[in-house]
Amino acid sequence: MALPVKHGLHKTATSYTASIGNAFRDYMQLTKPRIVLVLIFTSVAAFVVAARTSDVVPSFSTTLGLIFGGMFSAAGAASLNQYVERDLDSQMSRTRQRPIPSGRVLPTNALLFGLALIAWSTLILTLYVNSLSAALALIGAVYYVAIYTLWLKPRTALNVILGGGAGAIPIFVGWTAAVGHLAPGALLLFAIIFFWTPPHSWALAVLVEGDYEHGGIPMMPVVHGTYVARLGIVWYSLLLVLLTLFAFPMGYFGIVYFIVALIAGTGLLYHAFILLQSPVKVAARRMYKYSSIYLILLFLIMILNCAPF
Repeated sequence: MALPVKHGLHKTATSYTASIGNAFRDYMQLTKPRIVLVLIFTSVAAFVVAARTSDVVPSFSTTLGLIFGGMFSAAGAASLNQYVERDLDSQMSRTRQRPIPSGRVLPTNALLFGLALIAWSTLILTLYVNSLSAALALIGAVYYVAIYTLWLKPRTALNVILGGGAGAIPIFVGWTAAVGHLAPGALLLFAIIFFWTPPHSWALAVLVEGDYEHGGIPMMPVVHGTYVARLGIVWYSLLLVLLTLFAFPMGYFGIVYFIVALIAGTGLLYHAFILLQSPVKVAARRMYKYSSIYLILLFLIMILNCAPF
């Protein structure tokens, strides 16, 4: 008679463990972990570049504080973004299976979760990095949630351009974490992210144009047509590549960086021109994916080659 009881207890424990695992995955999905990783990577790259070009050796606690504080800030902002856009997400095929519209996470829980992450971020950055980095991270989160998500995105086709600073502010957080102040190099890296955002985001908008149109979001291809958006992708890609190459004569990076930036930038322009000539979903998807790889490669080579030789 004991076996069924043991079997039942085992089954209950297994179900409980599975429930915990599912909840963990749902809350992780709220944070948009892939975007968080990219933001942390660029922030750490700025941190390394600032430290090496200023002959500063940051402490281990400062480094960890930047990583975890920046991660919590980006994750909290992403969670609040999903809370704000829960009704819109339920209307779009690409997002309707997210935790809130699918009913797996209650909106109030998502709101509290996001606010808690941002609070922890502010505390960690203040205690282990510095107050300027903490303030900049908080400004970045407010910029993304309040200015971009709530105000710009539903109102203007320039949302991606004007909101591009939200994804670039982690550069300032990383730079000030290393040296305690901003410098021209920080502005250069900020500008690279700022000019990268439109071609990357518009490629996605071309790819899922129907979703944005159905949701009533005035993305560039919805308001002005895909040709204008594709032309904008080419224009901003060109400006971006020129900006990345300009970093070499400024003395921040060496010849290896210049060569990699030139080759990778040529690839970016190639995909942009292909998309301009071939307005098909395949070309938009390739541009979107390549632009992500391009950014990671660019900042990786910055870390490896941030001093001229």
